[in-house]
Amino acid sequence: MVQPQTLLLMFFGDFVLDRQVCVFSGSVIDVCARLDISEHATRSTLTRMAGRDLLRRERSGRRVYFGLTERSTEILRDGRTRIWETGAVNDGWDGTWTLLSFSLPEAWQRQRHDLRSQLAWAGFGPIQGGLWIAPGAVDAQQIVSSLGLNAHARVFTARAGSLTDVDAMVRDAYDLTALAARYEAFLDRWGGPSPLRDPLAARLTLTAEWLEAIRRDPRLPVEHLPPDWPARRAQKLFRELESAYRPPAYAIAEELLQVL
Repeated sequence: MVQPQTLLLMFFGDFVLDRQVCVFSGSVIDVCARLDISEHATRSTLTRMAGRDLLRRERSGRRVYFGLTERSTEILRDGRTRIWETGAVNDGWDGTWTLLSFSLPEAWQRQRHDLRSQLAWAGFGPIQGGLWIAPGAVDAQQIVSSLGLNAHARVFTARAGSLTDVDAMVRDAYDLTALAARYEAFLDRWGGPSPLRDPLAARLTLTAEWLEAIRRDPRLPVEHLPPDWPARRAQKLFRELESAYRPPAYAIAEELLQVL
């Protein structure tokens, strides 16, 4: 189930990003009512997001308006790039891999956990021990530097040799079953009659669920994935539905939103 904060970010990404406006809190409540989010839950979520520097408040008389911060703007632009430019299907891979090798003292359990978590988020998978790979060019050095581990890690760009079974390497380094299951779940939910009748609610929910499906996908090259990899079908479905929902969703939003 998509969290209210995620749905609100989708809303601000759709209707506020790059517009330099703030939205009246009552308008946000009206939108969230279409998503079956109560007024109390909406107000609580807005307060939490403001406390986390995801939203900024502005007052005009007795009214409160909410706009984006630098932090949320960066997050939303990254999500927009992930959805519309990067996509879920890597069919233009150049054959290169980013390799990261690290060796940390045995006592550094927290540092090891933090490094592995950030590497997995960036699309890396473990080959063996302290050797991780990711397809294409990934800024692994930035991850290492942000954790203060420059002295304990090395980053390389390489191509697999002729003796390397890349298909087997991908299966060993990544949980392909779990990756495919996220796309299959998306197809099951959205491939039949729409689970939501309201076009605005459907579009926000659709986009939020699609972003959750692709955000942790390392975008492995399609030539090294099983036949009929579900990401291609899921992406096609998402784009068809998003295009269909967009006009009525924007018409509803234009009537609902009061901006400053």
